Amino acid sequence: MKTSISTLLKSLAVLLGFCAIFFLQCTESHKTSDNLQHLAGDSESIRGKSIYLNTPYITAGDRVYMVGHQNGTFPDIGWHVTGEMGGIWDHPIKLMDGFTASVTVGDQSACLTKADTFVNFPFANKHIFPTGLPGLKVERFQFVPDGKEAVVVEYTFINNGNEKLEIKFDFNGYTDLRPVWLGEKTNMIDGPDAATWDEASHSWIAKDSLNDWFVMFGAPLAPESHLEKTITCEYKPQGKGISASLQYQLEIKPNASISLPITISGSYESEKNARTTFAETQANAPKLLLAKKERYQSIASKTKLTIPDKNLEQAFRWTKYNTDWLIRDVPEIGRGLSAGAPDYPWWFGADSEYALKGLIATGQPELVKSSVDVVHKLSEKVNGNGRIMHETSTNGAVFNPGNINETPQFTSLIAHVYRWTGDKEFLKRYFPTVKKGLDWLLKENDKDENLLPDGFGMMEIHGMDSEMTDVAAYTQKAFADAAEMAGEMGDSKLAQHYASVASQLRTKINKAFWVPESNSYADFIGTPKQAISLINDAIVRADTLKKPWAVEELKAAKAKITGSSLSTKRGFVVHHNWVVNTPMETGIADSSKALAALQTASRFVNPFGAFVTGIDRDESAGQDESSVAGNNKVFTYTGAVMTLPTGVLAISENNYGRPDAALGYLKRMTKSFSFALPGSIYEVSPDYGMMAQAWNVYSYAYPIVQQFFGIQPFASKKTIRIQPQMPTTWNEASLENVIVGDNEFDYTFGRSGKNLSLDISQNQENWKIVVAFPKGKYKNWQVNGKTVAVKPDGTFDTIEIKGKTNVISVETN
Repeated sequence: MKTSISTLLKSLAVLLGFCAIFFLQCTESHKTSDNLQHLAGDSESIRGKSIYLNTPYITAGDRVYMVGHQNGTFPDIGWHVTGEMGGIWDHPIKLMDGFTASVTVGDQSACLTKADTFVNFPFANKHIFPTGLPGLKVERFQFVPDGKEAVVVEYTFINNGNEKLEIKFDFNGYTDLRPVWLGEKTNMIDGPDAATWDEASHSWIAKDSLNDWFVMFGAPLAPESHLEKTITCEYKPQGKGISASLQYQLEIKPNASISLPITISGSYESEKNARTTFAETQANAPKLLLAKKERYQSIASKTKLTIPDKNLEQAFRWTKYNTDWLIRDVPEIGRGLSAGAPDYPWWFGADSEYALKGLIATGQPELVKSSVDVVHKLSEKVNGNGRIMHETSTNGAVFNPGNINETPQFTSLIAHVYRWTGDKEFLKRYFPTVKKGLDWLLKENDKDENLLPDGFGMMEIHGMDSEMTDVAAYTQKAFADAAEMAGEMGDSKLAQHYASVASQLRTKINKAFWVPESNSYADFIGTPKQAISLINDAIVRADTLKKPWAVEELKAAKAKITGSSLSTKRGFVVHHNWVVNTPMETGIADSSKALAALQTASRFVNPFGAFVTGIDRDESAGQDESSVAGNNKVFTYTGAVMTLPTGVLAISENNYGRPDAALGYLKRMTKSFSFALPGSIYEVSPDYGMMAQAWNVYSYAYPIVQQFFGIQPFASKKTIRIQPQMPTTWNEASLENVIVGDNEFDYTFGRSGKNLSLDISQNQENWKIVVAFPKGKYKNWQVNGKTVAVKPDGTFDTIEIKGKTNVISVETN
């Protein structure tokens, strides 16, 4: 199999041959190659836009991460803990609000707060500061080592002049040892910080006065001086932290540079741990950086996509990186995918249930399994009845024990992961929770016993807690998936029962939720009284947002309801919420209804994707490609266009045989790629909300890997079904290193005129590959140049192949 995992770079050996401490003993011929950023120099990177220098970035790590602005500052940002979601976090505590730095040449000084360039690497980032001082430029490079409660910040001072420069460098750290959101629920009480100087390590150590929470920062070089309680560069963050500074005298030869790495470590357990991490990270920074770089090369090499659309190809690759940025590892709780940065750095049910269905297709089974474990453990702890929690902070405090949709979605997630891994122990572990959850779903939430649970789904709009479309669709999918899992567990009676419920629900959804006059599935099923209450609220919303078409439509709907004598529950279209597309996402919508509903859905988009709430669309929605963030002074999701609804529409279009329409939605979504943060796609398109969002991997990987390429694994049966439906513009496309169970395969699709070819190689020759195309559409089926007969399978023609390498070709009828 192909692989891009390299051996350690030769530059490591060169670098380790330099001084034991990174700066103090370096020779006079010190060059820019003698620093950390040189080790990242041959990696892919993306430069940010100057207009977005005043927006967030993340230096990602699984234990620690850092959030600041691309211009090099650390403003108070975020709303979950107001103004505290930036800085350096070591969950479940914060370590620092940030830091400032300044340089002085002679009697001229400059604060490093106005970077004119921000460069994002998959595993690190860099700021470039034009100091305004003669001949001096400063670069700041930073990364977080895997598995370490530490961040390394390296300053490189470049003398572009012809004369020696003597500079003073001030580094000022601002501690803020405080608890995570909901800390008070687990008795995490914030106290004032106090700092002490440690001469042996040339570092400051700060402690929270009420807790064994520590942060430590310093460099290998002994400073000329160190001061406590300094305020520099007009930086005054909120909180109970303390500031402390380090001052260095540096000399730079003409046309040369020197580098100084600052190590910042922390611990929420002991000073000893903080010291150990500090020493290990400082001594091994180059090795740790190379290890992280190599791991990201491995991420890129798995499910490696090559397609004609290079923008989409790049976005897909970086979405895999973005997902890794969001890993939260808190050993006392677990290692799992968080929802988003900077305001959702903890664990969610629904977000995980979407994201992990995409992540499993990108070659990360262990991360998927550990993420499932975190969600499951937290849910069992707070509920214990199969109900899946909605949101839990990193201290284990549960904010919401679970919306109704999250329990059936967990069932489908378990089935999906099992199909990809074939891990029977995984299925055995979680199937009891699946059974409990489905039992809870209908016994506790379906008072009228019509198989449609009542309660909040994905739309958290006041009053939308009756029989919701997404809850119904995901419940139907859950029972169908549970039937499959029960069969795998050898319980045929339970499998029949679950299949019967799924069949009944499919019929009911297509009948009860369909609203013919709207060519749409309903937002919800409820009484006319409930509908009028929601319509009244929606009219206020639409009028406030100046959406006259929506006000007119809503008033007409209200008049129709009040003029009707019908008082029974039925389906209503009020908000045109994105969840009305979930019957197409799950594939249970009747084809005629699906095509009509997808046409309706296409009205509620803008150039970046689908509106969360359709009535927020305005007449400029078709053309407006401007910033969203600049139009909002207070954080709100009103008027949002999001990647999840857009991805759901792409999946829905594919389910009904329309890959070109699906690609259209992916292209809309890709317009947001690098719009604000280079290498990332915001939660709200193009530049609002979370700067990195976990469910983006679902919106990309599911439609591309599992629908365009048509990879449908059944790992427990050592079978992979390949049922491609490529967009018409993709005449060549390939995936490399796709992992299914203990198998790994490459797959290249080719199209020339009437001829299609699939080149498939796998490393487990005993696995069966089933190739499927729509019935009667192709002729002259050949495998490795030999004609083969096809077998009918429902609406498909299929062939079965084994062996390590096969080339399949067909000709259009």
